[in-house]
Amino acid sequence: MDFDYNGGNTTNTNKRVFNRLGGGQSANDTSNHNHLQQNQKVCYHWRAGRCNRFPCPFLHRELSAPPTHAAVNGGVGAKRGFVGNDSSSSSFSGRRGNNGTNGNNSNYSNSWGRFGNKGDGRGVRGGSVEKVCTYWVQGHCNRGDTCRFLHSWSLGDGFSLLTQLEGHQKVISGIALPSGSDKLYTGSKDETVRVWDCQSGQCMGVINLGGEVGCMISEGPWIFVGTPNVVKAWNTQTNTDLSLTGPVGQVYTLVVGNDLLFAGTQDGSILVWKFNAATYNFEPAASLNDHKMAVVSLVVGANRLYSGSMDHSIKVWSLETLQCVQTLKDHTSVVMSLLCWEQFLLSCSLDQTIKVWAATESGNLEVTYTHKEEHGLLTLCGMHDLEGKPILLCSSNDSSVHLFDLPSFSEKGKIFAKQEIRAIQTGPGGLFFTGDGTGQVRVWNSVAVPTATT
Repeated sequence: MDFDYNGGNTTNTNKRVFNRLGGGQSANDTSNHNHLQQNQKVCYHWRAGRCNRFPCPFLHRELSAPPTHAAVNGGVGAKRGFVGNDSSSSSFSGRRGNNGTNGNNSNYSNSWGRFGNKGDGRGVRGGSVEKVCTYWVQGHCNRGDTCRFLHSWSLGDGFSLLTQLEGHQKVISGIALPSGSDKLYTGSKDETVRVWDCQSGQCMGVINLGGEVGCMISEGPWIFVGTPNVVKAWNTQTNTDLSLTGPVGQVYTLVVGNDLLFAGTQDGSILVWKFNAATYNFEPAASLNDHKMAVVSLVVGANRLYSGSMDHSIKVWSLETLQCVQTLKDHTSVVMSLLCWEQFLLSCSLDQTIKVWAATESGNLEVTYTHKEEHGLLTLCGMHDLEGKPILLCSSNDSSVHLFDLPSFSEKGKIFAKQEIRAIQTGPGGLFFTGDGTGQVRVWNSVAVPTATT
């Protein structure tokens, strides 16, 4: 991630902050203090009552709420309106793709991205410089509360770090919580799967696979692990251990839908298996070969399979016929992750965008909103906060995870790591998990946001 040192030249740092936000004059010019503070974040130290900088490059006042009819940032507008859904019936689907039931809630905005996005400072609660203090990471920052960089792995309200799970030596590529199990499973490119006790956080066992874990999912009591040239299938209730052969190269992504198991592979194929209850085995059912390069993301929703590829395209497949019914070519780089939410498909790419897709009257998908970031985007995951409001988590290749309120796409908070976060998984009771490139797994918990009292 983008670390910075807390011992650098303050004037130069202020200039960098000022110039990044569009200023053209010296950050030390007190006559331009009001101009300097326009469109910036609220000072973290001012909120804590201990800011001693003048001029301070951040706001010493609370930001006003975004206007109801604010224009979408960057000129990227919504083609279609969006009516929010009742949080009690709406649901996210990550790899499995369960559709929610449409509803109506007047508390939600009626269009994607309507409120201010990244850069206006409205979304993130807190105004510290969004960099983790390098000295704090090393365990010896001597500035304490006066340090202007973060002494935390997160920024924002509504979630907190519960614990860290240490043991993997390389990037975490999959996290799974099988139904009915009290164990957490994590897969890594260090060629192992680790089993953790959910109560104690202790590692209960290490499974050596002899190949890098490209992905891992759970469906009911089953765990599926993608490795080079094979998919491993384990049933945590019966201790069944199966090996599904057929993939060529690494298996990058897996999903279950319509009683079928789909695997996206390095050679651009999507292999399909169907479970045979009589033989208690998965039997080959089909091979889908329309992509020209590796398939790295799969999701199921609305009786469709959606596949994202290194060829920059998303293909839409009928789950009934297993035929490709549409190819989406709006991304300009690898489509890294897909998510179904209600009637929408969300996709993120190394082209630095999240795209929201909705069906037209003809049934074809089109982009209804595009959200732009400063870095390539890696993984999407959806959840609801403790108030039932939808939250989108999106990791980027600057080693951070953005938390967005939906449908406004205003930034609610941010999670930082030493290296890229490639795996995000939600759990019960507001829990969610992140795994980064160092092999570290962090457990996070949703918490109630304190409300102001008069």
